[in-house]
Amino acid sequence: MDERSAATTDPATEAFLLHRNLLFTVAYEMLGSAADAEDVLQETWLRWTKVDLGQVADRRAYLVRITTRRALDRLRVMRRRKEEYVGPWLPEPLLTAPDVAEDVELAESVSMALMLVLETLAPTERAVFVLREVFGVGYDEIAAAVGKTPATVRQIAHRARRHVDARRPREAVSPGQVRAVVESFRRALETRDLQGLLDVLAPEVVLMSDGGGVKQAAPHPVVGAGKVAHLIVGGLGRARIALTSEPTTVNGNPALLLRVDGQLDGVIAVRVEDARITGLYYVRNPRKLTRVTAETPLTLR
Repeated sequence: MDERSAATTDPATEAFLLHRNLLFTVAYEMLGSAADAEDVLQETWLRWTKVDLGQVADRRAYLVRITTRRALDRLRVMRRRKEEYVGPWLPEPLLTAPDVAEDVELAESVSMALMLVLETLAPTERAVFVLREVFGVGYDEIAAAVGKTPATVRQIAHRARRHVDARRPREAVSPGQVRAVVESFRRALETRDLQGLLDVLAPEVVLMSDGGGVKQAAPHPVVGAGKVAHLIVGGLGRARIALTSEPTTVNGNPALLLRVDGQLDGVIAVRVEDARITGLYYVRNPRKLTRVTAETPLTLR
């Protein structure tokens, strides 16, 4: 059954639709895949239709609990799938509305940089971190969602927070500062300006590209400003292509849509620290580019 087609007077449908964007955000932050998040929402809906609403004190919390359990099951399956993935795996980029970028907490939580940090957590750790640190869910409710005791959840939350804090960007950078850096990168990219790239890239910059075995991409992360800049300029020179780039907002943060000969080729998201780019995340896999032309609504509430 499609939950959107049900009568809006149905309490179960009303509750689900009211919290749908929240549930999608929870699932996406746990999975890094919009397609899988949508599947989780469908599973959540099917489970929700079997619930006796008279026994549910907090419908929002109950829906988040169902979504978390379904997402955890899928996350464990995805980990095996990622082991067989060709080349680096990057989260699926989402075109987001300006209000997402204005919400600093939300924008950071769905940024490509933080989503990649979350990839280094075990499934339960990721679920606990996302629910506690991003959505502010209480320990008792998280315990019910992940099947652990509240005391154990506290320990997991502390461990996950310490792990993430050690790997997240050292300082917050305003969207305006990031846009300025991205614009400098865009100009250097389009003009094949080697020195311009070296000026905007941090010495320790890491480039990750995701072609999914469908599009050409570096099989391993490329580290260092010199290597990254020469790879970009050399690759563009050898290919003799007409490259254009368009500023956009992906996962709540400034990014670039790249087109080759007028056709969408990929999305570049960035991590900026101290006014320089420390991370470049280039998603070329066509299966991951279905949500970069229409906005995906995200929310923490």
